[in-house]
Amino acid sequence: MTKTGRIKVTQRCRPLFKLCRAAALLLALLGGTVPAWSQPYTLHADGARLLGRTTYHIVERGETLPNIAKDYDVGYLALVAANPGIDPFAPSRGYALTIPTQLILPNVQRSGIVINLAELRLYYFDPDEPIVHIFPVGIGRVGRETPKMVTRISQKRANPTWVPPKSVRKDYLERGITLPSVVPPGPDNPLGLFALRLAYGSGQYLIHGTNKEYGIGARVSAGCIRMAPADIEWLYHQVDTKTQVRIINQPIKMAREPDQRIYLEVHEPLTKADGKKQTLKMPRQLRTMLNQSNRDEAMAEAVIASQNGVPVKIDGR
Repeated sequence: MTKTGRIKVTQRCRPLFKLCRAAALLLALLGGTVPAWSQPYTLHADGARLLGRTTYHIVERGETLPNIAKDYDVGYLALVAANPGIDPFAPSRGYALTIPTQLILPNVQRSGIVINLAELRLYYFDPDEPIVHIFPVGIGRVGRETPKMVTRISQKRANPTWVPPKSVRKDYLERGITLPSVVPPGPDNPLGLFALRLAYGSGQYLIHGTNKEYGIGARVSAGCIRMAPADIEWLYHQVDTKTQVRIINQPIKMAREPDQRIYLEVHEPLTKADGKKQTLKMPRQLRTMLNQSNRDEAMAEAVIASQNGVPVKIDGR
């Protein structure tokens, strides 16, 4: 246990951690309270969009943010954004890291798979229970952006073969790496053990696993959606070829809760191929919401500027 009372996941207890995640899902299905470190979130019957609770992790000797992000199954960049000024590879021992386990649902229909590029998260809405499962993902790097789309899964492949496109082979060749025209299943296959092909375009985009987990929660791929091996294995067995997939880009998420509290969650906008970033401005809907509720616009502007990716309650003037 950490000083916060949260389970500390070490290499020796990772199998126990996975069992605890499975137990948390069962608890959610039975209507119980899910521990904060579990990824299934129960949807509120009253339509509230704020889910989960922010939790904290006390840094121990030798820990790094990439390893801590993996332990909690949150994105690396999300963890960095939530803890500005912290050295990712040498955080101070005893520091209380903010783990971004509280979030606002994107403004989108709650069904199928939703991927919000700006927050590097994938949402899977259970078709039978009021539960959403949330995972960190890697997306297309600058110049090889993952496009927004509304589509569906067209094919499921276990132990997939990778046929790298000519553009990808060219990219590798420029880095001095010669890719074969076909990469068979196995430990050298960057698609990992499971892949879900999307019907968009010519079928060139996949949601897949990986044989290298360093890119989860970052912009590293050639356009596909990359998931941690355990996450894609779980998702693979939940979906079928009728499952709808929506890829959106919402860096600003807001919620007016049933108790009239207003929350704002802002993520750093994606850098475009020309190197420019989108300038975030206060949405008109948010400004109207703040004025109607007598909330502080200056505070909301500060949250938009900080872009730390965690929900912030906007207080009154």
